[in-house]
Order: sequence, then structure tokens, then C-alpha cells
Amino acid sequence: MNKLTLPIAALIVAAFVAYNAAFVIDQAEQGILVQFGEPIGDVITDPGLHWRLPFIQEVRRFDNRLLAWDGAVSQIPTLGREFIVVDTTARWRISDPLQFLRSVRDEVGARTRLDDILDSVARDIVSGTELEEIVRSADWQVDVEGLDEEELSALGAANLERPTKGREQLEEEMLVSASRLMPELGIDLVDVRIKRINYIDSVREQVESRMISERQSIAARFRSEGQGRSQEILGDMERELRRITSEAERRAQEIIGEADAEATRIYGEAYGADPEFYNFSRTLESYDSLGENTTLMIRAESEFFRYLESTTQP
Repeated sequence: MNKLTLPIAALIVAAFVAYNAAFVIDQAEQGILVQFGEPIGDVITDPGLHWRLPFIQEVRRFDNRLLAWDGAVSQIPTLGREFIVVDTTARWRISDPLQFLRSVRDEVGARTRLDDILDSVARDIVSGTELEEIVRSADWQVDVEGLDEEELSALGAANLERPTKGREQLEEEMLVSASRLMPELGIDLVDVRIKRINYIDSVREQVESRMISERQSIAARFRSEGQGRSQEILGDMERELRRITSEAERRAQEIIGEADAEATRIYGEAYGADPEFYNFSRTLESYDSLGENTTLMIRAESEFFRYLESTTQP
């Protein structure tokens, strides 16, 4: 019994020691062996199975992929003293695990150092730059031909100029400035980006009020132009109405004149055909205008009396 127990116990101990001596490095990480708090040997970058002294050495693992850093949202004054809210981000990787271990120990310490460095760099560069350079890209430009005189005067000449730097160059300056301090941390800083820029609450309210005022001014101008155009259209309509009325009246007078001329012509033709009958007909028409108790005083030699006398003779 004792002879069987001893090999089994030895086998268990050997398995336990082998289990604690073996470790695996993943493809997305790199490792360093640490003995009594001090790193020994080279950085282990090859993925697979590796060995260590059990109970004496431990493995510190570090990610070899790109890591993201998100800075705290900060209020920073620009060169023109406009307070803005700046939110920055960056991507970095551990380039020297040994130096990284000695300087910041782990990713938590690295992020703390990045907070100090990148926030300071962003504050220095933003505070020394005009707001237009921060919010605009290098190829930004205004379509001047699409603006009217009022909009051009409201913008001003400074707002029409293309930025000398632009946001991309400012981000490049942040990257260059911060990268000078990265080798001592064992970090490779890949890029720095400005995620968001906005005014602080008090300034944003002022900007919104100014934008509302400008929009109201433009709306009032449009309404004024619309009213002017409406009055112009109404004036044209009234003039056209008077022209049509005048033309209609003129045409009516022409028609009346033509009708009178035609009637006169017909009367003339009728009178010329039988003057005696025409006179007689006109006399009969005049009788219709006389009332029942009408008294006429006419001369004996008048034509009218002649027709009356002729009608009374048997």
C-alpha cells in the first residue's frame, strides 16, 4: 500500500508543480516574468506555451493591441477668451513592456499619466488658438456668391477667411507635443482627436439668442420683401384692370359710334328713297309724344302744321 501511495503522491506534486510552472501567452498580449518584484529576462511576445519557476516567478501580461483613451470633458478658454467645452480622445499601445512596467506598472497607472499629459497638452494648444481655427478644417471656405449683402455684412471679413491651421493640424500638434513624453512611459501614442467642441452653458445661451435674433431679422427682411412684392403685384393688377376697363370703354364707344353711324346711314338711305314718306313717318312718331289734352301753338307755314292740316281734311 505504501509503495503505491508514494508514486501517486509524487505524481500529484509533479503535476501541481508543472501546472504552476506553465503559462500561455495569447496572440493579443505580451508578457514579462517578474521575480521578487523585479522583471527578469526578455519580453515574451511569442504566443503559446511558456515556462517559469513556480511560486517564485509570476507573469505580468500586457495588451499589445491598440487601446483607447477618453479624456475628461474640460472647459478651456480660447485665444479670443471664448470658453468652450472640449472632449478629446486618443489611441495608444504598449511599445516597451519593460519600461511600461517600471514607469506606470499597469494600464490603470498608464491612463492616469495620459490624463495628466493629454489634458495638459490639449489645454495649452486650445488656449493659444482662435476658436475659428479649432472648429474649422483646413479646406473650409464660404460660398460668397451664394450670400446676399446683409449676410456678408453679418459674417464679417474675419469669418470668411480660410483657417491657417484647421482642426486637423491642431490635433497633429497635440500628438507631436504629447509623443515627446511617451517613450519614458513605454507607450506609443498613435493619434489624438477632438471628439466634441461646444460652448459652455452661459455662452451657448448668448450664441443661441444671437442666432435667434439673426434669424428673426432675416425673417423680417423676407416678410418686408414679400410685402413689397405683394404691393407691386397689386399695383400691376390695378393698372392692368384700369387698362382693360379703359380698353373696354373705348371699344364700347367705338361700337356705339359704329352703330350710330350705321343707324344714320340707314335713316339717310330711307330718307333718300322717299323723303315725303320719311317726313310723314317722323310726324306720326311725334304724335305719339303728345298727351290727350295737349295744346300746340305752331305757325301756319310750318311743315308740322302742314301734315296736321292734311290729316284733318276729308
